[in-house]
Amino acid sequence: MRWSARARLTAMYGGLFMAIGVILLVINYLLVLGALPSGVAVARQAGIAPEEWTTAAAPTRTVTPTVPGTTPDRIVVDTLDNYRSGTMATVLWTSGIALLAGGVIATLASWYMAGRVLRPVHAITATARRLGAQNLNRRINLDGPDDELKELANTFDGMLDRLATAFDSQTHFVANASHELRTPLAVQRTLVEVAMADPAATPEMKRLGQHLLHTNERSERLIEGLLVLARSDRGLLSRVPVRLDKVTENVVAMCSDLASQHEVTVQTKITSRGVPGDPVLLERLVTNLVQNAIRYNEPGGSVSVEVGDSPAVRVVNSGPAVPVESLPGLFEPFRRLERTSTSGGSGLGLSIVASVVKAHDGSIGVAARPSGGLDLRVELPRTYTAVTSNRMIPAST
Repeated sequence: MRWSARARLTAMYGGLFMAIGVILLVINYLLVLGALPSGVAVARQAGIAPEEWTTAAAPTRTVTPTVPGTTPDRIVVDTLDNYRSGTMATVLWTSGIALLAGGVIATLASWYMAGRVLRPVHAITATARRLGAQNLNRRINLDGPDDELKELANTFDGMLDRLATAFDSQTHFVANASHELRTPLAVQRTLVEVAMADPAATPEMKRLGQHLLHTNERSERLIEGLLVLARSDRGLLSRVPVRLDKVTENVVAMCSDLASQHEVTVQTKITSRGVPGDPVLLERLVTNLVQNAIRYNEPGGSVSVEVGDSPAVRVVNSGPAVPVESLPGLFEPFRRLERTSTSGGSGLGLSIVASVVKAHDGSIGVAARPSGGLDLRVELPRTYTAVTSNRMIPAST
């Protein structure tokens, strides 16, 4: 059984109180025992000879005390001893009851005090659990005396400041570098297109130009992906209501030519769905999911796109079988399966999807279909749901 820190502190404090209580009970018992004299001691102190002592069962005798002028007393030895024993028994069980009652009160008080002592630790834990790349601005800001716990909280806040600064610097560098690379790529594409349009261009030069344009296009897609990834990794500065169903319908319509080129049929089941977030990032999320499902498919294959309450977006595609052990790496940047390594992709598609989902406080899951292909499900915060529509984009024949 796993005990919490609060339970351990309560048990420790309660056990310590009970141990001290037992020691005090023993000391009190011994002190009272020493303070109450026995019948024999009383008789001897009174100066009565042993032959004049009587017992409770024998007839008592009146004896004259050794102190002149006092009233004669009857000395009954056994009666005094019984009284002494009864008194000590009373002291013992009353002290035991008081100890048990005090133990219960001490345990409850220990539970309360342990909770107060551990409250800053819970605050630190809760803050650490909520931290992510999108919300590194959270701080504990613990109030209270300048003790060890406040020092720990301040140290944790300082560490978060350094992490936030380093992360912002990295994301800004990626965004700036990607932006700066756009200009030379655009210039290269223009020069290649001008050279290919020259009437004097030889067939070999045109083939080389086509290859360069393809390489240039792939580099542009990579840089665009890096820009989107850097933007989503920084989190959302603001959120607006986005009609996810309308976004998905537009994306599917834009991908109709791509589906025809790959001889893939796209079927949709879309329910009105609102999501608070960034419309550009959400459009890129759906675009990447649909394009990946089409590109990494088989001729005559199918893609199913659903928008609803839960999951918010579901994309299921046919295609080659995907090993289960390869699924976790699909969302890492530049990680591609062997079947997709020559497809011309940048390897950022699903990593961008995962980053956008995380920026919108959602979650994404993937499963390999037994018949081949993937089943991707995206959960996003819900605002509303409404009617359902169905449509199908057939593959070209």
